[in-house]
Amino acid sequence: MLLIILNAFFCLAFAAFAYVNLNDKDAWLWVSIYMVASVCCGLVVFGKYYPVVYLIAIAFYLIYAIILFFTKDGVWDWITKYKKESIVQSMQATKPYIEQTREFFGLLIISAALAINYFAA
Repeated sequence: MLLIILNAFFCLAFAAFAYVNLNDKDAWLWVSIYMVASVCCGLVVFGKYYPVVYLIAIAFYLIYAIILFFTKDGVWDWITKYKKESIVQSMQATKPYIEQTREFFGLLIISAALAINYFAA
């Protein structure tokens, strides 16, 4: 029952995250990322498990997270160069490391949700 509640929450949350990304310049990427995760979690609510899909998605998300970690103005720069400046402030064109770091953690959250479903399957 806890798995169903958790997946219902993630399904709705990921769909909401996809919605707020509709106005981004890279909406095609982030709406797709969040909607794949939302659909995967939504299907679990109805007892449908797709472990191979979870593994493929997790692999993609973690590879992309690694790229975001090491890219210029990515997470590594946020930690070392920008001294872990708050990422809850508004995004500015002069601070792309904030968006890169937020995206990194979003990918980790999605990967964790799908990993839970993989192991539950």
